[in-house]
Amino acid sequence: MANRIKIFDTTLRDGEQSPGCSMNLQEKLEVAVQLEKLNVDVIEAGFAIASPGDFESVCEIAKAVKNAAVASLCRAVEQDIDRAYEAVRHAVHPRIHTFLATSPIHMKYKLKMSEDEVLERTGYAVAYAKKYCGDVEFSAEDASRSDKEFLARVFSKAIACGATVINIPDTVGYSSPEEMAAYISYVKNYVNGIEKAEISVHCHNDLGLAVSNTLASIRAGATQIECTINGIGERAGNTSLEEVVMNLRTRKDYYSAECGIDIKQIYRSSKLIQTITGVPIAPNKAIVGDNAFVHEAGIHQHGVLAERSTYEIMTPQEIGIPQKKMALGKHSGRHAFGERLTELGYSLSPQEIDNAFARFKILADKKKVISNGDLDALVAMKLEPVNQHYMLDNFIINSGSKITATSTISLKVDDTIIEKVASGDGPVDAAYKAINTIINKKIELDDYSIHAATEGEDALGEVIVKLTLDDKKAVGRAVSTDIIEASILAYLNGVNKL
Repeated sequence: MANRIKIFDTTLRDGEQSPGCSMNLQEKLEVAVQLEKLNVDVIEAGFAIASPGDFESVCEIAKAVKNAAVASLCRAVEQDIDRAYEAVRHAVHPRIHTFLATSPIHMKYKLKMSEDEVLERTGYAVAYAKKYCGDVEFSAEDASRSDKEFLARVFSKAIACGATVINIPDTVGYSSPEEMAAYISYVKNYVNGIEKAEISVHCHNDLGLAVSNTLASIRAGATQIECTINGIGERAGNTSLEEVVMNLRTRKDYYSAECGIDIKQIYRSSKLIQTITGVPIAPNKAIVGDNAFVHEAGIHQHGVLAERSTYEIMTPQEIGIPQKKMALGKHSGRHAFGERLTELGYSLSPQEIDNAFARFKILADKKKVISNGDLDALVAMKLEPVNQHYMLDNFIINSGSKITATSTISLKVDDTIIEKVASGDGPVDAAYKAINTIINKKIELDDYSIHAATEGEDALGEVIVKLTLDDKKAVGRAVSTDIIEASILAYLNGVNKL
């Protein structure tokens, strides 16, 4: 019988700590809903004590999620644990996830604590969390650089005090597959009461081994893995959920393990994270990259046409990549539009379908046919902030090789139309300077990217911007067949979030 592996998703906590991947409350809720569709076992919703915004998002996710456990990370101190429980207490399945470092380098330079002090703090923190919550996870930070014998003592103490999950993090991505497997084996053999707890691993990708280390841990007996969608996370990222899951499915004969993930939701989940964070997926990214199922070499093409399994060990349909179908057009009705969205994996409210259909009709007047990619782009636009304080009324751009680019921007600010003119180094720069003049705030443009969201000469241009106002950051996104319009709308999208 295959071992059942629990999937602990930390996209909303460790993933969001990745530079440029911050999300607002609405976006976090959108991700949490998708993670439920993906059928993960645990959603780590955030670090409740980190900020009021983190606390609020953990609270709201705990209320919204119906099936998965909802966890909040906290340090091994009372005020952190209090705050974590206050945030997750409304969850159907709440979990407190507390941690303390166990490696010599962390204990000496960061904690300034002895082994005995760390052991005592571990027991106290787990027991303190246990009085709030039946499900308590304890992580030994930097476990992969810890002494095995001491680690076993710490985990024995944690389980004796009520921990239901003990986690072995490769916090800095230092370990190798053989070493991670050895840690799992040691813990299984030398931790008292280990039969009462799940064994979890949390691997980082600093040396490119996060997935390999995780799979080796599963082979050695780990029963929970901690991961993120697209492998986002601090530094080089975390273990990629989709890569581990498809390894388990494709090589079940080797790993003898399975999980409860609905793999048809993998592609949709990946695209959602890319859309919200603005972090593009490399074309050669395993499982979800644009080239993952593309065959260019003639001998490969011949083999696939004769029998797909000659060069494909899995199919794009398995992970939910939609098959190309007859495209919609301007004469298509709302019913056909809604049916296609359902086929693409979306579950939208009637109001959201109406809003997307209105955008579809506008686009259909500009394009002869609307592809699945166009629909993805249209639906993604529903992630715009609810309160549109600044709305585009009109724009005029003058630009050329021998003139200075100028932009006339007219915005609707509440019920007032305000128009300003600015010049700049190109049409986009001029437009952004005019907008900043209207809103009278110093918005910093940290990053600007543009790419074709769909194919063909009438493709939708997708623009993603990353903005900073004081200490706040936001990602703005928009699509249009006019890349200047997309640039302006993306900027306003980010400004409204800020």
